[in-house]
Amino acid sequence: MRRGVLIFIIVNLLIITFLVRNVFTLLSLLVEDASADAIHRADIPSPVSSLLETRPQIIPKIIHQTYINESIPAHWVEPQQSCINLHPDYEYMLWTNEKSREFIATEYPWFLETYDGYKYPIQRADSIRYFVLAYYGGTYIDLDDGCQRRLDPLLSYPAWVRRTKPTGISNDAMGAIPQHPFFLRVVESLQSYDKHWFLPYITVMYSTGPLFLSVVWKEYMREGNFDRVRILMPDEYNRFSWSFFTHHTGNSWHGADAQLIFWVCYTTIH
Repeated sequence: MRRGVLIFIIVNLLIITFLVRNVFTLLSLLVEDASADAIHRADIPSPVSSLLETRPQIIPKIIHQTYINESIPAHWVEPQQSCINLHPDYEYMLWTNEKSREFIATEYPWFLETYDGYKYPIQRADSIRYFVLAYYGGTYIDLDDGCQRRLDPLLSYPAWVRRTKPTGISNDAMGAIPQHPFFLRVVESLQSYDKHWFLPYITVMYSTGPLFLSVVWKEYMREGNFDRVRILMPDEYNRFSWSFFTHHTGNSWHGADAQLIFWVCYTTIH
């Protein structure tokens, strides 16, 4: 067999293997209910429970949020302030564009070219939240999520994320200890997922957004890592009066392509 033909076959096999692996992970997310690592209501002490004082708190008391600059839009001031007011003993860190880039340049210079090269600002907003959790630890919360109870019970888990519907996990609220293996994996994976797809929404979702995070999470679980990531289920984070978060107007980066995808998903499910 000619060398050129052999190389051609090997390259194509590698491409097929890559595609099969990624498609398999995406398909496996459709049947993943996250029940093995779920944080249920019974696991969460009520706001007045004495158990709150006895449970170890290992995640640092830091709240991270991101925005272009320090001039927060009026419709997000209330949810932002609700989290600050409920946590006077927490450090609050607002990551503006300037502060975020300076942090990446100083602490993760190997990522700066990728960071600067992102086509969409939301990709930088997505990626910085992973880096600050990996570096400082703490809790990241989107500005369109307000707080209606203290986060203290969630500080007992080395790492947690929120389950999203219809599948996977979200990156709008997350917590971790510094240097947690999962978030180290996430930041190390960003460059390999930096690809451009036909639609902006798909590009964002699969390069830095919730779909990217879900795929890395699924692969991380499949490897049987000891340092598990606990999953806060929908009912436990924003449905009841004892839930942690309230949701406000958001998704400002979604365009017409996202609306098309949402419509297709809705009609398919229903």
